[in-house]
Amino acid sequence: MRPHVVLFGDSITQQSFRSGGWGASVADTYSRKVDVVLRGYGGYNTRWALFLLNHLFPLVSEGPSPAAVTIFFGANDAALLEGTGKRQHVPLEEYKENLRKMVQHIRDCSPKTLVVLITPPPIDLDGRREYARSMYGDKASKVADRTNEVTGTYAEQCVAIAKELGLPSINLWSKMQETNGWQRTFLSDGLHLTPEGNAVVFGELVKILDEAGFSDLPYDFPQHSEIDEENPARSFTQVCTA
Repeated sequence: MRPHVVLFGDSITQQSFRSGGWGASVADTYSRKVDVVLRGYGGYNTRWALFLLNHLFPLVSEGPSPAAVTIFFGANDAALLEGTGKRQHVPLEEYKENLRKMVQHIRDCSPKTLVVLITPPPIDLDGRREYARSMYGDKASKVADRTNEVTGTYAEQCVAIAKELGLPSINLWSKMQETNGWQRTFLSDGLHLTPEGNAVVFGELVKILDEAGFSDLPYDFPQHSEIDEENPARSFTQVCTA
């Protein structure tokens, strides 16, 4: 059975198998080596995601444990209490503790699973306002639902938790802002990712996975050029009995 990688997160993960999505690119890169399992839940924060842990990562399971898990939350936790996303808001200290609980649960399932924490992306306030107007017209709220500054504090603490727990992390909030014009280049609505934004996540994640040896994993069955055309059964018998 192939190793599998679980992508666990909010809508940015849920959308990652769309055209140009970072999850689809990961699946393509490790095709025939790794199965990529999508577990993204649009609108979720870390508080709600905790209720999924026992279902997605059962402590007692007959199947193999994930080879790697990405945890990609924070964009909703960082929603402002004054804005339209207030029901999604999770205080910063609770957000940090929730990430710790997620990591500990996965480690309890399998100490060998590689866990990667990914911060929320930056927020383009103008892009959020334009999106709201396009959706709701004159009824659009004039109060921001998120700000880049507040989201940055959540990203900072996500990285801090990764360091505390000895995990690799991707500081998407900082990485994207290294590029001039990141607002339009990487974000489609001030929050969610364009294909270029997805490419940033993909590139950073593949670096971590390759460092962990994923690029060296064997194919599950022989390449067609390796099959003995005179006795093909022998080629497959060797693999299945190895």
